[in-house]
Amino acid sequence: MNEDNREKILAIKAIQKKLLGKRLSYREVYAIMDEIAHEHLSEVLTTYFVASSFKEGYSPEELYQFTKAMVETGNRLNFKGVIADKHSTGGVAGTRTTMIIVPIIAAAGFKIPKISSRAITTPAGTADVMEVLAKVNFTPRQIENIVNETGGCVAWNGHLGIAPADDIIIKVEEPLSFESFDKIIISIMAKKVAASTNHLVLDIPVGKTMKIRHFADAEKVADKFRMLGQKFNMRVVADVNETLEPAGRGVGPTLEARDVLYVLEQKKDRPLKLEAKALRLAGKLLDICYKDAKMVKSGEEETKKILSNGSALKKFREILHWQKGNDQISSDKIRITSVHAEVCSMRSGKIKDINNYNLNSIAKILGAPADKQGGIYLLKKLDETVDKREPLMILYSSDPYRLKEAELSLKNLPIYDIES
Repeated sequence: MNEDNREKILAIKAIQKKLLGKRLSYREVYAIMDEIAHEHLSEVLTTYFVASSFKEGYSPEELYQFTKAMVETGNRLNFKGVIADKHSTGGVAGTRTTMIIVPIIAAAGFKIPKISSRAITTPAGTADVMEVLAKVNFTPRQIENIVNETGGCVAWNGHLGIAPADDIIIKVEEPLSFESFDKIIISIMAKKVAASTNHLVLDIPVGKTMKIRHFADAEKVADKFRMLGQKFNMRVVADVNETLEPAGRGVGPTLEARDVLYVLEQKKDRPLKLEAKALRLAGKLLDICYKDAKMVKSGEEETKKILSNGSALKKFREILHWQKGNDQISSDKIRITSVHAEVCSMRSGKIKDINNYNLNSIAKILGAPADKQGGIYLLKKLDETVDKREPLMILYSSDPYRLKEAELSLKNLPIYDIES
């Protein structure tokens, strides 16, 4: 029996063990990650592996081993000094803080190589949104060059070969629209370690329609991140926050890109909740960066200054230029050319609830994220009042049939709960 077959058999037996709830050795863990990374396992076997972690999860040692193996079976980015990053456990649509945080941190003088995924459970991932404005596919050496020149980037992991097993696992998870908590932790930390990250702020949204529904679960997740951070010499700060609605108003790649520009340009009608969340996360990240850089500065004060004085916008345009995008783009120049339809309220009242599950579902029906212009623009948010027949939101799609389907689907998948 040749070496390749032995490794495959070892990986299959390890998956069988995990399905039975047994602990795995690092040799077994590495075999699974290596076989998945090299696409030697069938999609069915990979699915069994994903399912094995969904209910029981991993022990602290297994979390470390799977993260280490995922890193070691892929490429790495090499940076020196204080290297920052931000990540969200996700699940909430229309909250594109990353593209605001990256230029703030870079403008503050720290490197932030942001390697992002495409959408898994939402209508757009950070890579999908950035792709509206610039190229996101680069080689590891190109990423290193962009970050060394500008301080930051927003790139897609797909062609970098960083934690390659994760991208294959994501393809298995996507049709089911679920991820286990432990799988999220491994996925995020492997990519951070591979990108040389040593300072990380984690956005952990909690809510009844988020990936994480309870604060007790969120704290457990945060503790696991901090535990892994210690093992990989990474300073980790978590921001556990109640999330009841999108921070922005746009849901879908182009609409979310426009929201980002509204904030960076400091437009009068910018989404203030999106700005506030981005500033809070960037401030926490800068605090831990300043501490290790032996700089006596307030992260909160510096982030506000960098955003308000135009330094973040200038840095973002510089990053766009290096990522082969239009560095003269502005919110005013973004044109939504797809067909659209206003959805009006059937009664007067106050917005009591926004269902994030249904919001995601309707946006996907409209074509997001494959249709970059597909999505929803929320005209009304929580606690705002609405009159009967007043517009609540605007639906966008490049396909008129999808637009009609979304309108009909709203009857069974209502986004707004209005209290009379």
